[in-house]
Amino acid sequence: MASDPKTFVFSDVSIHNKTKDCWLIIDGKVYDVTPFMEDHPGGDEVLLAATGKDATDDFEDVGHSDEARDMMHKYYIGEVDKSTVPKKRAYVAPADRVYNQDKTQDFIVKILQFVVPLVILGLAFVVRSYTKEKSA
Repeated sequence: MASDPKTFVFSDVSIHNKTKDCWLIIDGKVYDVTPFMEDHPGGDEVLLAATGKDATDDFEDVGHSDEARDMMHKYYIGEVDKSTVPKKRAYVAPADRVYNQDKTQDFIVKILQFVVPLVILGLAFVVRSYTKEKSA
């Protein structure tokens, strides 16, 4: 670590959110994890999902080993100005599609999936017994 760490504002850190340019904020520290993207055991998607926010909870929830915590030092590039980091984002529910209360179409499809094979099987037995009577 440098003796006088550089201080970043959140907006500057959050733009580094790509596979070839990925920075994370963990415990108020900024890490350039770009060189580690291919080697991360959870894959680069996990790291990319933690960009653009304070990734401390994501990091702690996984339960990283002491070895993983020791590796962080080589990716450290500075501190983040905590006053620029937004508070927890409010959950925004995804827009639901129109709710079909009677589910008529779904019901008809399920019935047809059951009835059509039975009709085919019944026709096969009718044809078999009809051809059997003709040959007897």
